[in-house]
Amino acid sequence: MNTSEGSDIDKAIKILERTKDGDKLDPKLLGLVELAVNGNLNNVGKDEFEGLYLDVTNGTYKRPWFHGVEHMVIDHEGFVYWKGNKIEHFTLRWAYTDSARKQAVELGRRCKILEGKGTVPSTCNAVWDWKG
Repeated sequence: MNTSEGSDIDKAIKILERTKDGDKLDPKLLGLVELAVNGNLNNVGKDEFEGLYLDVTNGTYKRPWFHGVEHMVIDHEGFVYWKGNKIEHFTLRWAYTDSARKQAVELGRRCKILEGKGTVPSTCNAVWDWKG
């Protein structure tokens, strides 16, 4: 897609430049950028890509919470973070399934409980040694 603002490749470059080479993008959105660069977007994808481009270039892009769990994000390698602390790892192929969503919600619940006790959530206390 070419517009007065540049091609999809030009837009993808700007998106990547402004999101730390894509590290600040949700993994799903990095896939959207890849599809745009390869010219494989359908009409819905084109609209999503244009929206992403506008959000990133306007400075309004905010990385979405993983499965809507506030303070939880996932990176491109599948590591899950709670307020910047690594707490779990999900295989990306599985990470966006319903069963992964259930686990993410439970993990968020545990992190809130730990924080309520004054403990910083970690893989050890939120997963391996969870005593609930």
